Amino acid sequence: MNTEPSHPSLTERRRAATQLEIARAAAALFAENGPDGTTAEDIARRAGVALRTFYRYFRSKQDAVGPLLSGGAERWRALLEAAAPGDAPAATLERAVAEALRAPDAHAAEQLGWTRGLLRAAERDPALRAVWYRVNQDSEERLLPVLARLLGGGADPLEVRLAAAAATAAVRVALETWARTDAPTSGPGSPAELAVRCLRELMGGMRLFTGRPDEDRPGTGD
Repeated sequence: MNTEPSHPSLTERRRAATQLEIARAAAALFAENGPDGTTAEDIARRAGVALRTFYRYFRSKQDAVGPLLSGGAERWRALLEAAAPGDAPAATLERAVAEALRAPDAHAAEQLGWTRGLLRAAERDPALRAVWYRVNQDSEERLLPVLARLLGGGADPLEVRLAAAAATAAVRVALETWARTDAPTSGPGSPAELAVRCLRELMGGMRLFTGRPDEDRPGTGD
């Protein structure tokens, strides 16, 4: 059985590139004019595509920024997929999220800047906020099989689901908290630093990540 990861086709790569170009155009226009002052026609024009092409990829102007908002989750998941099963899962999660959210160069810092602007705009735009929540829900679902593999076949499915929910929430809260501040993209108060802190707070009591048997947890046993 072939277990090598599949690579995207040329068509898939072109599709992803077009989606990202439209997403960047939408984010730039939202920053300039706000979501209310931006139309799908404006976004298509800025991205250099026909309006019908825009609607081939996205249902609404707010939906268009989904590829930008999901980029960090995709990098995180790819790092976890590359990790060896059985390695300390808590440390693996922390390393992966810190790597996915760090900004080692201008390009990465720019990507985080897009996220900050979109999350600030989402506070005033329910449709944009719904896209952000949908991105996080999708990330949680796609994280499930990755965590199940890392934690091994004996892991309780309920605990795996709880871990995926907690890990996703940790990143979401970290990014939302950072977006409301003027903290830098690296160092204290950065997305990576906040996400690791949130992970430790939310997952510190989970048996899967502490190794404690059930009877040692509060509320269990005699």
